[in-house]
Amino acid sequence: MKKIGLLLSKDYKLLSVAAILEVFETVNKFYIAAQKSPLFELILLDGDTNTSNHQALGYPLTKFKDAPLMDMVFIPAFTSDDMRATLIANYENIPHLVKQYQNGACLGSFCTGAFLLGATGLLNGKIATTHVDASNGFANAFPLVKLRSDKTVTQDDRLYTSGGATSSFHLLLHLVHEYCGKEMAIRIAKVFAIDMDRDNQSYFSTFQPSKDHADELVAIAQQKIEQNYQDAATIEELIKDIPSSRRNIVRRFKQITGITPIEYLQQTRIEAAKKLLEKTNQQMNEIIYSSGYNDPKAFRKLFKKSVGMTPTQYREKFQVR
Repeated sequence: MKKIGLLLSKDYKLLSVAAILEVFETVNKFYIAAQKSPLFELILLDGDTNTSNHQALGYPLTKFKDAPLMDMVFIPAFTSDDMRATLIANYENIPHLVKQYQNGACLGSFCTGAFLLGATGLLNGKIATTHVDASNGFANAFPLVKLRSDKTVTQDDRLYTSGGATSSFHLLLHLVHEYCGKEMAIRIAKVFAIDMDRDNQSYFSTFQPSKDHADELVAIAQQKIEQNYQDAATIEELIKDIPSSRRNIVRRFKQITGITPIEYLQQTRIEAAKKLLEKTNQQMNEIIYSSGYNDPKAFRKLFKKSVGMTPTQYREKFQVR
């Protein structure tokens, strides 16, 4: 029997925990129905040393520090958007995660749970993903991790990560396939209506640049880009009046936002195009020019690279009719 530990960290997201329990409980039911022993022993790990709870969600609680060696430990998503505060609150769980991994356990994170996995240092030099809208924050916090924000699921050695929200089901499906085989994975996919072939989450992202900072120069540059992205041919045109050298602007801009001014301009334009595709019936060329591009071929190439699908495919999927 595989021991599956589910870490109930501080600020864990109930939806994430429920998905994990539902999938593995369903697998066990299929095994029992086939007159076999359940494959998974689900163990809820209490990651809050200040609580005296002995039970949660119908399961007994085991203090993480006292837990036996697991085959797999899951880190669910967090409810908080303040990842720095969340990591501080969950700092005491980091050595226990490292110990489990060093003793042979696999570790898996869901959505923003990747921040706690990243804080262990175990992801350094390895591939990982997280919620697309948390990607810039993750990249800034853990620059040594090979972040693949477009990916729904990643596996590198015994470390697994998944993207945002429903991507959790894709990681669970991946693990069911790994532990139980393809036939069981297909059965679970049907039960939970999971699209087995989705491996990209880029098109769910929304460009939400950080503006909660005190750097006036960067704030001016952001404002100029957002107000003039349709008209400017180059980034130099947009920042030429800012009283600082281009090199200094680029350095400070990337330090604050996590991307260069050119990337910021491109993402601003792509986000504008996405909104037009969702909410209007404008012709494609109109949308391209309204988004600040003059070269339709270059626009389509950049859009697909950024979003993971063509503009036409995006409109068909997300247009509000």
